[in-house]
Amino acid sequence: MLDQTDQRIISELMKNGRITMKELGEKVHLTGQAASSRVIKLEEEGVIEGYTIHLNEKKAGYSIHAFLNIYTNSFNHQPYLNYLSTQKEYVLKNFKISGDGCYLLECRFPGNEELDAFLTGLTSHVNYKLSIVINETQIV
Repeated sequence: MLDQTDQRIISELMKNGRITMKELGEKVHLTGQAASSRVIKLEEEGVIEGYTIHLNEKKAGYSIHAFLNIYTNSFNHQPYLNYLSTQKEYVLKNFKISGDGCYLLECRFPGNEELDAFLTGLTSHVNYKLSIVINETQIV
């Protein structure tokens, strides 16, 4: 179970994964060495699984951000999953869901041509409902 210090460490690392252990320690009222020991412990316990970056998708050349509700045509989902494995450049996440649909697919595309080609290939495996992200708002 995480104590308040561990929770503060995680919160700070989520804001800035590149923070130095000295700076992290100052923010959570520990020495840099103590903060480092706590981070290592959290990593070893699997609480922290890794570090990542935030990508500006538009600047990286991906101007279309889409969500697709996926409706499979049969109980065999493997052809759909195999298709996704050939489209890793565009697929961000694929969630198996309950409720409306079988999967919720999150994708990004450089333009409409790539989106159209992706959807054309997808149609041979599943039905879908497409939603395009207009704007992302930050929750404070």
